[in-house]
Amino acid sequence: MEENKPLKIHYYFIFDNGRKSTFEINLDRKTLAYIPVKNLKPSSWTKLDHFQCRNCPLKKEDSPECPLALNLTEVINEFSNLQSFDNVHVIVETAERNYSKNTTVQTALSAMLGIFMVTSSCPVMLPLRPMVRFHLPFASVEETIYRSVSTYLLGQFFKYKNGDEADWNLNKLTDDYEDIQMVNSGMAQRMRSVVDKDANLNALVVLDVFAKELPFSIEKSLQNLEYLFNSSTSTDLLK
Repeated sequence: MEENKPLKIHYYFIFDNGRKSTFEINLDRKTLAYIPVKNLKPSSWTKLDHFQCRNCPLKKEDSPECPLALNLTEVINEFSNLQSFDNVHVIVETAERNYSKNTTVQTALSAMLGIFMVTSSCPVMLPLRPMVRFHLPFASVEETIYRSVSTYLLGQFFKYKNGDEADWNLNKLTDDYEDIQMVNSGMAQRMRSVVDKDANLNALVVLDVFAKELPFSIEKSLQNLEYLFNSSTSTDLLK
């Protein structure tokens, strides 16, 4: 049955020199956890205590490998010898629609890295996992802010509905993204020990830009989206 089949996202990379790379990303339909197509091979840089993130709650006795780093092994191996501004045509296939873009390796890889990061067993990244169900590659900062806040508030609605206290002021969301910044910094340190060129590092920098932008936007810039919900705007649309 359909509900028992994994949710699939395909990434196709076509480079100027004719090289092609394909990634089939399988996710558990209920938990959205990443299901590897083949066994992930640990290495020295995936060990939990190898540049372990400052805010990591895991202990190496229980989790010898960093679950996030382990999720990225195949990607790192494939892209470690590329420059961030190499050109690439990327096609993304999801269950609902397809996307395509002529862009840089940095931008294309950033879109895919986000999936592997939030679908790992990293506890810090778990709050972002619901967003992967409606994956939007190449999202702008504004789109990411809109999706992040909307997803968070929907989660708070379900908490409220179940009798739990809801955070309508987005306080926990800001804390979550500050923690994610620390994880991105820790992952960048890990990657420096394994990559030959800068494509993977720069892709992580793009993700970190979004992580740093969101806390600022909650405090200072969320009002820029308020016009979308003004009653006067809604009235004008009905005329």
